[in-house]
Amino acid sequence: MVSYFDRFLRRNLNALRLARWGRPEGLAHPGPIVVYCNHPAWWDAATLILLGARLFPGRIHHAPFDADALERYTVFRRMGAFAVDLETGRGAAQFLRASRAILGRPGRMLWITAQGRFADVRARPLALRPGVARLPEIAPDALVLPLALEYAFWEERGAEAFAAFGTPIPAADLLALPRPERLARLEAELTATLDRLSADVIAREPARFVALVSGAKGVGGIYDSWRRLRALMAGRRFDPAHRAPGAAKRP
Repeated sequence: MVSYFDRFLRRNLNALRLARWGRPEGLAHPGPIVVYCNHPAWWDAATLILLGARLFPGRIHHAPFDADALERYTVFRRMGAFAVDLETGRGAAQFLRASRAILGRPGRMLWITAQGRFADVRARPLALRPGVARLPEIAPDALVLPLALEYAFWEERGAEAFAAFGTPIPAADLLALPRPERLARLEAELTATLDRLSADVIAREPARFVALVSGAKGVGGIYDSWRRLRALMAGRRFDPAHRAPGAAKRP
């Protein structure tokens, strides 16, 4: 399934880019790892799957999934997703029960779209769901990582997916705080990570990022076939990209 989503992203997006300053820390952490992120788009599931495979290959990954959506996309069950009913009060109990079982086993990793709904990256406050602040009580040996996600169009026809991890927080440090302050700390760390990532996205400088996945460049079809033929006749190497790497931007 990782290979499938890799091909799917390459066909439909231009790239998945990780901020150079936003590489995840704590990869060698002996306990469980919890990643919590914002939820800007439908693409988040594919993005998280590829981030997990590329950056945490030795871990076993799990994620809560809206129960109704999981009925439609059952393949995600095979990839570690578990159902949570977002429309009723029992959803919180489902989330905590499943999280306890997952984080109590070695080598596990939990990915959470902590807003629990689609939300624009510019929306403030983030309004994270309170369940994420309960996880330190379940797994005080966990490492908690904020993850910022954003999508934008740059030079190519396909959109760019952007990601950046923030400063890791030991669950034991969070456990020392009352729940409201714990949730506020988590939200503040994710907000700061999102703001820094957005500044890099706005700058539109690929050198600030590492491309974890690169998609097809150019327009495709007959038009790019004609461009390729012209380059061949002129003895030039054909580059389908809209703007060649290193080329000056248009004023």
